[in-house]
Amino acid sequence: MSDIESTTAGQKPRSDEWQSAITVVQEAEPPFIPSGAHAMTIVVEFPPGDPGNPPHRHAGPAFGYVLEGEMVFELEGEPARVVRAGEAFWEPGGDVIHYQDGNNRADIPVRFTVTMLCEPDQPMLTFVDEEELRRREDRRAQRTD
Repeated sequence: MSDIESTTAGQKPRSDEWQSAITVVQEAEPPFIPSGAHAMTIVVEFPPGDPGNPPHRHAGPAFGYVLEGEMVFELEGEPARVVRAGEAFWEPGGDVIHYQDGNNRADIPVRFTVTMLCEPDQPMLTFVDEEELRRREDRRAQRTD
């Protein structure tokens, strides 16, 4: 006889709620994900007005969701945009520079979660130095601020 008990023993029958419990917030076709890829999910919290991480890149695709507040999101070749609570974002990773991920608001914090994938033995995030930013400034979308 097993010492393991059924998790449904003595419970009411399941409802049909599971059929409407999922809301799709994003669908994407990421680049190839290599065999043995490493995945990491993080929660990032920036206080009001915080500019976020310096320009950086991710070794592989990253998928995120804003939990609270508003984030300024800017990838190389795309204009900066605001991603609000309840909205998703993603980036392909690789050679693309991620310029901004800071808090868009000066009065409330921003909190978002990101799942990143990368090749084995590669860092999840690498900062971009000023020299490379200057060499690639023609790839940055025009700013309207």
